[in-house]
Amino acid sequence: MKRIFTAIVFLISTQIIAQQKAWPEELITVPVKSNYQKTSTYAEVMSFISALQKESDLLHLEFMGTSKEGKKIPMVILANPKISTPAEAKASGKPVLYIQGNIHSGEVEGKEIVQQIMRDILLGDKKHLLDNQILIFAPIYNTDSNDKMKQGRRPSQEDSPVEVGIRSNSQGLDLNRDGIKMEAFETAGLIQNVLLKWDPEMLVDLHTTNGTWHGYGITYAPSYHYAGEKAPYDFTWDVLLPEVVKKADENYKVKIGPYGYYSTRQGWPPTSIYTYNHHPRYIVNQMGLRNKVGILSEAFAHDRLYERMNGTYGFVAEILEFTHKNGRKMAAINAKAEKDAIDNVLNNAGKVEKGVRFKMVALDKKIESYRTYDYIPYMKDGKKSYIRSGRIIDVPNVNNLSKFDATVKTTLPRGYFLPKSMKSIVEHLRKQGVKVTELKGRKRATGEVFMVEKLTTAKRKFEGHNMATVEGKYVAKTQTFRKGDYWIDMAQPLTNLAFYMLEPQSDDGLVSWNFFDDYLKSQGVDTKTVEYPVFKYYSVR
Repeated sequence: MKRIFTAIVFLISTQIIAQQKAWPEELITVPVKSNYQKTSTYAEVMSFISALQKESDLLHLEFMGTSKEGKKIPMVILANPKISTPAEAKASGKPVLYIQGNIHSGEVEGKEIVQQIMRDILLGDKKHLLDNQILIFAPIYNTDSNDKMKQGRRPSQEDSPVEVGIRSNSQGLDLNRDGIKMEAFETAGLIQNVLLKWDPEMLVDLHTTNGTWHGYGITYAPSYHYAGEKAPYDFTWDVLLPEVVKKADENYKVKIGPYGYYSTRQGWPPTSIYTYNHHPRYIVNQMGLRNKVGILSEAFAHDRLYERMNGTYGFVAEILEFTHKNGRKMAAINAKAEKDAIDNVLNNAGKVEKGVRFKMVALDKKIESYRTYDYIPYMKDGKKSYIRSGRIIDVPNVNNLSKFDATVKTTLPRGYFLPKSMKSIVEHLRKQGVKVTELKGRKRATGEVFMVEKLTTAKRKFEGHNMATVEGKYVAKTQTFRKGDYWIDMAQPLTNLAFYMLEPQSDDGLVSWNFFDDYLKSQGVDTKTVEYPVFKYYSVR
């Protein structure tokens, strides 16, 4: 009996091994070839894409832009049959989905698994993922900083791999803080040549955490923004992520949980975890203001590279399995969110308020069982301290602070007017995709103007900016605008983004990023009340 059992096991094992495809050497990624000691250079990523092109006719390569140092930023479009234009994608009726890696060059597993999953879709056992969707991959978004490799860049990753690139781009900017100000070459390329040009229904951004010793291989977050329509968020949080978490555990043996951090300074075990901010400077969050799905993936920093790659691969693969089955449904939810946003303007402008500043609060539902490494209490200098053990435990009933309640609200307008002197603001809005019309004649509008009583700028720079806030109040006004001035009709797809960028009290709008500092100072805001140069109207004739 024992011999029969052994023979059966051997036969099954032989069949599994026989089913594995033998790849050409050029389709084996750098970490695999180096026993996970190295990560790919820009040239090696481009060579891998070139090798895929030789093997498959379902791949279209284009570039979303060029970095400061002259490196083209590749985006690979996979479709069956092959497509090479957004018009072809739209005609196919299939949803477009976008996955990017390497926004921070020290966080390398996204870059590496994107190469692997493209290979497996085109040539391996995941070809079915092109039956119902069009997939865009950007494996190496931060091209310049990727190759500036050095040991010890990310201590929490414990030299796995040994050398990695730097976090910021070659302009010294964090690409994951640039979504509103759009100063980086890479951000401009992403927004204009991916989000606006290809109009993907979902963006997945692949990262590594900075060190919290939770017990998950991957943590996730949806697109946080409550100034946007909530339906894409609800679908992501309530439907998509629970199924993906379950399937990734079943198929890839990776534990996945909600993104968040805790501190032992608050005692042990943790009673709460805290997510990151809601601001649309983070590109995942901006997707919510664009009526789309955004998903953040954060690999566990302390795992070895091969473990982080397995977890990230499993998470992405199961997301794409889900969208393979549900992509059209997701696109319909997004389309309805866009319609609801426009209808809200048409039906409720001047009647409802929307949040512009928010605070982090706990979700109503607690995490029933939160997975984390245990900490051991001990006395140090007469005070209780904690030191991490090697044991993973489950902590019951943990608060999940990943909801944002409005602390400041303002009335939703029918639209905005800007004087022709604000051309630079208009150009920036247009680059973001907001529709702005230059007036050909006179329009008389009734609405409100914000009177700025105080402009405050932070003493310390953040991403090259002394972040600004204004204090003041809205006052009723009727005003005539003339030829050459600018008109924003808020009954448009990006109405929520326009609202959040233009409202002066917004906590991550254009005022925050100093777009109006020069104007306000030139008008004497330091000594008197100054009119904010964006007129909010409720009716026009």
